Amino acid sequence: MNILVLNAGSSTLKFQLISTDLGRIEENRDERLCRGLIERIGGEAIVAVETGRGPGRKFTTSLADVPAALDYLVHWIISEESGIDEIRSPADIHAVGHRVVHGGELFAESTLVTDEVLQGIESCIDLAPLHNPNNIKGILASRAVFGPKLPQVAVFDTAFHQSLPEYAFLYAVPYHLYRRHHIRRYGFHGTSHRYVADRYRVLRGLAKEQTHVITLHLGNGASATAIRGGRSIDTSMGMTPLEGLVMGTRSGDIDPAIMSLIATKEGLSIHDVESVLNTQSGLLGISGLSNDMRVLLEEMRDHEDRRARLAIEVFCYRARKYIGAFLASMGGADAIIFTGGIGENSPDIRGRISEGLEWAGLRLEDRRNKQMVGSEGQISMDDSTLHAFVIPTDEELLIARDTVRCVAKEPGLATAASVR
Repeated sequence: MNILVLNAGSSTLKFQLISTDLGRIEENRDERLCRGLIERIGGEAIVAVETGRGPGRKFTTSLADVPAALDYLVHWIISEESGIDEIRSPADIHAVGHRVVHGGELFAESTLVTDEVLQGIESCIDLAPLHNPNNIKGILASRAVFGPKLPQVAVFDTAFHQSLPEYAFLYAVPYHLYRRHHIRRYGFHGTSHRYVADRYRVLRGLAKEQTHVITLHLGNGASATAIRGGRSIDTSMGMTPLEGLVMGTRSGDIDPAIMSLIATKEGLSIHDVESVLNTQSGLLGISGLSNDMRVLLEEMRDHEDRRARLAIEVFCYRARKYIGAFLASMGGADAIIFTGGIGENSPDIRGRISEGLEWAGLRLEDRRNKQMVGSEGQISMDDSTLHAFVIPTDEELLIARDTVRCVAKEPGLATAASVR
């Protein structure tokens, strides 16, 4: 099946076209036909696309809205210009998989989009006001472009964490606030954490029930998850993505009383303070230079910048602190998995996070760690009792695979897709 994976933003449309089916899923033989990003939708948009059959291309075109962008994309894919021989008409796209940020407590797994599911996603807008409305736009645009009969699947960032026990997801606030307003820990990056845990299981030849790991998704957004028996039992992000690890521009954990203090001292509203914690804090806030870890590492090495070093130290300390907490809460783990832009590409940061975890049985092998940049494999010594792995994440591939599984559960849809 040819699955179009979409991640719709307010003025962007991120996409991948992936050929996969249940057989290929088991054999890891998926094929990525194209990927790309459409930016500045609503005016002169920028379209960047890669097909894997030549250099990437970038061009501009006027696109009024997300439906127009998707319609343009589909016509480009089926054109001879794209060079994608497998797709010659819209009917050669068999289903669409959507990244949806928040499923609240309604969705514990990926699901076919129906009118009822769409209403459920809309009911979660209060929990993700910046994201869910755009995800809905992507779903409605797909209906407009492909028609209502093409299967669509929603894959939720929060779904993987719905296995958290009540004592892990509840905040110690009056219980009626949870019941009335659904105030609880939801967690995010669930698709990424689930993908790398599944990939680790394949690499080690383990059953799901044997998968006991701590996953670290480290990028501009960062989160940690404790996975026991293949299920998320705790995670660092909370009701919003602001809680937890230090991130590029997000503060992570803070004393909540700090918000009112900043508001009073700086003459800001609570909304303004929340914006500061989301967009001006983290690595950027501490360093005063950048939210890009590569820039901070260069500044520290080349100019011995004190605040760049401090930002890096705080980032690594917070991650190490969460590893220790999760090791305690889950009764030990077999491995730590690094993923995300920083986790996959920075041996220095992986090494700094791992320092001091020898008590837990983790010992990195320096050569392996330095060589593992953007690739997959073990970076700990063979005799470590707590191993470390680098596994590049692939959320779009997991969305495509979930889409196939959801379609396959409905015999009528599976048959229609197979004969397109």
